[in-house]
Amino acid sequence: MSDSKTNNKNISKAVISRLPRYYRYLGELIEAETERISSKELSEKMNITASQIRQDLNNFGGFGQTGYGYNVKRLYAEIGVILGVDKEHNMLIIGSGNLGRALANYSNFQKRGFVVKGLFDKNPELIGKDVKGLVIQPMDNLKEFIKENDIEIAVLTIPKTEAVIIAKKLYDYGIRGIWNFAHTDLNLPKDIVVENVHLSESLMKLSYNLSSLKENED
Repeated sequence: MSDSKTNNKNISKAVISRLPRYYRYLGELIEAETERISSKELSEKMNITASQIRQDLNNFGGFGQTGYGYNVKRLYAEIGVILGVDKEHNMLIIGSGNLGRALANYSNFQKRGFVVKGLFDKNPELIGKDVKGLVIQPMDNLKEFIKENDIEIAVLTIPKTEAVIIAKKLYDYGIRGIWNFAHTDLNLPKDIVVENVHLSESLMKLSYNLSSLKENED
């Protein structure tokens, strides 16, 4: 397997944003027992031009063979290495309300190497409840739990005012990756990675595109 992570800092965000889609489609092809696929065939499935696919993958070495296309399992494994899902990442969820519990119950996380090790909340009515074999713990246990379980990623599904305070504590506790569902951007040092998920913004984008579609139909 090639060293797929070489010079990844020079890869554009647009290319990186497409990699999970490639990974998902290739996983479906493996399930369908497809052994190889051309960039043209993959483009038809993904609604991306074959040229774009080749350009994207050439950033990491190409992986294709002229007249053969791509070996699906090999390409899937290579992209997995690039995305860092070839190894397990321990995570915890802070905020065990409806969204937090839904994320904890999502089985595909573990299939992708993201293992939910614990759930936390400050609500005494939730503490002690079982979610998929995990007992919701009080926030007082957070620091020690991170240390004992080698936690890399924290998922925040809490109000934005609390998220700012908790995020700073997480940084002090050694967390270097936050998946943030709180409706606020977190101002943290550069040596921590934050992925913000603003559900309302995504819904507004959908609303805009729906409105545009209706206007074009009129």
